[in-house]
Amino acid sequence: MKAKIERATLLRCLSHVQSVVERRNTIPILSNVLIEADAGGMVKVMATDLDLQVVESMRANAVETPGAITVSAHLLFDIARKLPDGSEVSLETADNRMVVKAGRSRFQLPTLPRDDFPVIVEGDLPTSFKLPAKLLAEVIDRTRFAISTEETRYYLNGIFLHVSDEDGGVLKAAATDGHRLARFTMERPDGAEGMPDVIVPRKAVAELRKLLEEAMEGAVEIDLSPSKIRFTLGGEGGVVLTSKLIDGTFPDYNRVIPTGNDKLLKVDPKVFFAGVDRVATIATEKTRAVKMGLEPDKVTLTVTSPDNGNAAEEVSAEYSSDPLEIGFNAAYLKDVLGQIDSDMVELHFADAGAPTLIRKDENSPALYVLMPMRV
Repeated sequence: MKAKIERATLLRCLSHVQSVVERRNTIPILSNVLIEADAGGMVKVMATDLDLQVVESMRANAVETPGAITVSAHLLFDIARKLPDGSEVSLETADNRMVVKAGRSRFQLPTLPRDDFPVIVEGDLPTSFKLPAKLLAEVIDRTRFAISTEETRYYLNGIFLHVSDEDGGVLKAAATDGHRLARFTMERPDGAEGMPDVIVPRKAVAELRKLLEEAMEGAVEIDLSPSKIRFTLGGEGGVVLTSKLIDGTFPDYNRVIPTGNDKLLKVDPKVFFAGVDRVATIATEKTRAVKMGLEPDKVTLTVTSPDNGNAAEEVSAEYSSDPLEIGFNAAYLKDVLGQIDSDMVELHFADAGAPTLIRKDENSPALYVLMPMRV
């Protein structure tokens, strides 16, 4: 194989694929990216960790000899990063080595044969639909903070996508870790009817969000089966991310979304966030709880720590129900408040032991549920 590629093109492509590659690998080939150059002048780069695979194609300045080889992902990325701006990079393979040249620099890297490189077999992906990239990015941003990191409850380690026939057909994305729940509802896209319920793993969600950063203008093509999902960004010659899905059953989260919470608090989310953040300064690992005292037109936030003393702050708010005291994990409460990008947030309470519903307003596509803590 021999190909010449602009440094900027190579660097951008490698930055997209190399983050899939785990730093520590027991299987040497998984530390590598597969580079494939064809006679038409296109170079395809692929990386995988066996559960997730990213493929990107780029246009080379010249492909003198077509071919394919695998080489260390992080090493090639670091070299490309340090090469001078505007340089042309030549990649050439011979005798189990890849020679990388640019300007006066020359590197010789060990390679492994392409035949050993594992490829995720997608199989048949019967469900196919498109979502605007901006909308998909918002769905991820509004839900992924609630994804569980507990490996034992593996079925919560991702975002749950499913369709429902309510309101003329909707597609919902949900994530929960048992302490909080985030759900985003959007109109069901054409082609998503009858799609299987799927759980997209946390790592795939993170990689997809990174790729969306540079492709906000277009639409993302989504193809899926009960076991695999594929996201195609940027159309022909763009990036294709394929991931295995989590093989498990997501719990029926609708049971924890409260419907009869009659005590309504309205408050400015930024002011409220700042207040919670200030009083939580003295909270320790053991006492992460912030207590909210609700009274007409104000909320009193207090944190008491046996080691660090106590803190209190009053925040003005709209509230006209019976007084109520309730406690929350300060970090979880801040995570939810950080998602609200308006001047007002609604918090619907029932009592000190019941889940609280949080949303921008009743028409908001995003909805959050927070479990209280004893304080």
